[in-house]
Amino acid sequence: MSVRILVDGDACPVKEEIYKVAYRHEVPVIVVSNQRLRVPVHPLLSRVVVSDGFDAADDWIAEQSAPGAIVITADILLADRALKAGAGALSPTGKPFTTSSIGGAIATRAIMADLRAGGDQLGGPKPFAAVDRSRFLQALDAAVVAVKRGA
Repeated sequence: MSVRILVDGDACPVKEEIYKVAYRHEVPVIVVSNQRLRVPVHPLLSRVVVSDGFDAADDWIAEQSAPGAIVITADILLADRALKAGAGALSPTGKPFTTSSIGGAIATRAIMADLRAGGDQLGGPKPFAAVDRSRFLQALDAAVVAVKRGA
């Protein structure tokens, strides 16, 4: 099974960490975005720019998701689509999305959306911290090793 990393690139704060893991494990990375992003010139790295249509990047990533792929996204619904296609999914904070945890995450997302729609002021996510980068780096490394081993 060949490993590859698919990145929901428009708002991904850990691209440099992804590249480090890709170089170390010689795993191809595809950064998908609605706009042209700077991606280092390297044989393992490529960029796909999709239309600016609603969910165009998510749709492209979901279509490419399959066993052996690791999808990096903060989007819970995209993670769900990736998991259903047999891919792995990891948030930029290093939290893995799993088939047993995704249902609860989707339900929480729906509740939070309803509260916001009702006018509740909920605040946003915690600021991204160095510990999140470190946790992500370790989680992605472990995910790549697991896919390579066929786990």
